[in-house]
Amino acid sequence: MFSSVSDGDFIEEDVDFNWEEYLEENEAVAAPHSSFKHVEISLQSSFQPGMKLEVANKSSPDTYWVATIITTCGQLLLLRFCGYGEERKADFWCDVMTANLHPIGWCAQNNKVLMPPEAIKERYSDWAEFLIQELTGSRTAPANLLEGPLRGKNTVDLITPGSLLELQDLCEPILYWPVRVMENMGGRLRLRYAGLESDDHDTWLFYLDVRLRPVGWSQENHYTMEPPSGVLLSHGAHQYYCWKHNSVLQSGHHTGKLLDDLLKHTFNTGMKLEMVSPREPFHIYPVSVTKVWSEYYFQVTEDDLTGEGTPFFVACHAHSPGILPTQWCLKNGVTLERPRGYPGQDFDWADYLKQSSTEPAPEACFPEVSMWLEAVNPLRPSQICVASVSQVKGRLLWLHLEGLATALPDYIVDVESMDIFPLGWCQANGYPLTPPHKPVCSANGKYCCSQIFVNHRCFSGPYLNKGRIAELPQAVGPGKCTLVLKEVLSMLINAAYKPGRVLRELQLVEDPHWNFQEETLKAKYKGKTYRSTIRIVRRSDQVSDFCRKVCLKLQCCPNLFSPLLITDKCPENCSVHTKTKYTYYYGKKKKVGLTSVGEASPDSMISKPARRRKKRKSIFVQKKRRSSAVDYTPAGSPQVSHSHPFSDFQKGVSGHCLNSLNPSPMVPQVESCEEEDKLVLDSNPLEWTVADVVQFIRSTDCAPLAKIFQEQDIDGQALLLLTLPTVQECMDLKLGPAIKLCHQIERVKVAFYAQYAN
Repeated sequence: MFSSVSDGDFIEEDVDFNWEEYLEENEAVAAPHSSFKHVEISLQSSFQPGMKLEVANKSSPDTYWVATIITTCGQLLLLRFCGYGEERKADFWCDVMTANLHPIGWCAQNNKVLMPPEAIKERYSDWAEFLIQELTGSRTAPANLLEGPLRGKNTVDLITPGSLLELQDLCEPILYWPVRVMENMGGRLRLRYAGLESDDHDTWLFYLDVRLRPVGWSQENHYTMEPPSGVLLSHGAHQYYCWKHNSVLQSGHHTGKLLDDLLKHTFNTGMKLEMVSPREPFHIYPVSVTKVWSEYYFQVTEDDLTGEGTPFFVACHAHSPGILPTQWCLKNGVTLERPRGYPGQDFDWADYLKQSSTEPAPEACFPEVSMWLEAVNPLRPSQICVASVSQVKGRLLWLHLEGLATALPDYIVDVESMDIFPLGWCQANGYPLTPPHKPVCSANGKYCCSQIFVNHRCFSGPYLNKGRIAELPQAVGPGKCTLVLKEVLSMLINAAYKPGRVLRELQLVEDPHWNFQEETLKAKYKGKTYRSTIRIVRRSDQVSDFCRKVCLKLQCCPNLFSPLLITDKCPENCSVHTKTKYTYYYGKKKKVGLTSVGEASPDSMISKPARRRKKRKSIFVQKKRRSSAVDYTPAGSPQVSHSHPFSDFQKGVSGHCLNSLNPSPMVPQVESCEEEDKLVLDSNPLEWTVADVVQFIRSTDCAPLAKIFQEQDIDGQALLLLTLPTVQECMDLKLGPAIKLCHQIERVKVAFYAQYAN
């Protein structure tokens, strides 16, 4: 028997080869089956637990009832009729190849009777209503897996010769081209580019490879459809555009679930790392990140100092096999090849980085892969615990047991030990599993943190919506510091008026003394998704400082989220603050230059005017107004930052309110509006509480918006500072309702100047 190797080369195979004899002769053992995750996945049934189907009743074969798949074993399905709830007593096995099984809806299409089994017939009075609730949101078993040539096939077997897929270019990850499956050997596919007749460029890939996608995937995700460079295609390649519009598609079937979507990487151009050479997988070379394609892909090029020819490069992602941090070879006793053209005999990373003025890729760029299993406690054999693999040396594993009352040192087991089990073994066999304590982080507790509390009563500041804060859970954690804090930050982003703005502020939170890890967070706002890399501390002793700095950056109470639980009154006395005063208490004080609103400066009862600036036209609309536009911003207001959504509040603190309390010649004179639009106030708006503001809004034609003022703690001082941009931005109102609301606010302003300003 002969087997093809490449380009016409063949090797002879021993048809009588026997693995058992070979292992015995060489005193060797087979690698455990669980070591090959991709093979494990390929053996999984196409039927998944939770799927629904219609099954013939045993006592009455002419009637059917809905059943749920509990588990699978090859072509055998463990089923439970709907109506038994969690009872296992009536569970039954059936062979998908011989049993009378059908997809949901088959009985209705074929005029068959749906009837519950006799044993549960009296449990519900309205079975039709029961079925509606049971089937809502459920998954049905695919019809093609219950009948026809694909009946009972695993997902990997659905990819038949002739099926079409899309293959990503090896060097340019934005390019795809269709390929046809020529062979499927247990999930290992021989692929041929569409437009080629010969096998010169055939390639082999396992069906779960991330470079493979279903037909149409590249178009849906806005990638470019272009044939690979160096491959001459026939005119038949243009047939792809016919495939794309063919509703059946020549494959006839989907490829099943591919690998999960890629994680975002954190590599930057110029970073150095080590990599197993894709073209010479016998060596590890120093390489450089030479291009960042996107947040998912980057280009790595082998370092070549000869300057001859084009260096070899390849596209990578965060989980690409073979990419390693610098010094990995040194730490693991593996030979690292010198870059081509390197002058010395002994390669040293420190010298190389200094000579090239580059820096290594941080450890955080390389995702940690933790291995977990279930293991017997050696000191108490009746107990099985969750365990993590902390070290592997040869055939020995060092295990750390979680959940013990008294921690044990890592203990050593052989890879073939019968005291270790895969995840889920205890559950499948009804044996009690000792769960891990919270937090479960690592063997070193310095990277774990206790709970982080969300103190709902604390001042939420200008960026965060108090109503959304109130809906958050009271605490997150305990757990690994980076995971707990990432969850907290994600919650805060989602509770923001403008999530993208908070995301930008969080980017600026840093401290040179922190031991941090970079994490990618995202925010969604008005249909758009924003992503940023945020520095999050890794050590428990830095968590409190991190939380405080984030709160200060967001100009909220330092205890809004904190390791400290506030059960009564906040030590910061933040409950007295309103949106108007946030810049003085928690913001950039140097830009306010005042005491709190309503208090006179110790040096003078009248604020000192700053440099003049040009007046701007009023943005408010006054019904039937005949007077000229009025500028409500005093010329003496100091210049302030407009870097946050409530910048007009800050401006007003230093301008409107103080000048209102201490009249000066710079306050503009306001002309009266039409008599029918005139408002007479019973009290000074500067003294209005949040409740007063809400009461006023409810008395106008903007009453439905009153709850926004209550949620955002807008008192009278804040009301006088609202502008149209602020209302639209922070209250998320469309232009029409915003103008309508601003008209009512302007009536208050006009009345304020007329009655109280002088």
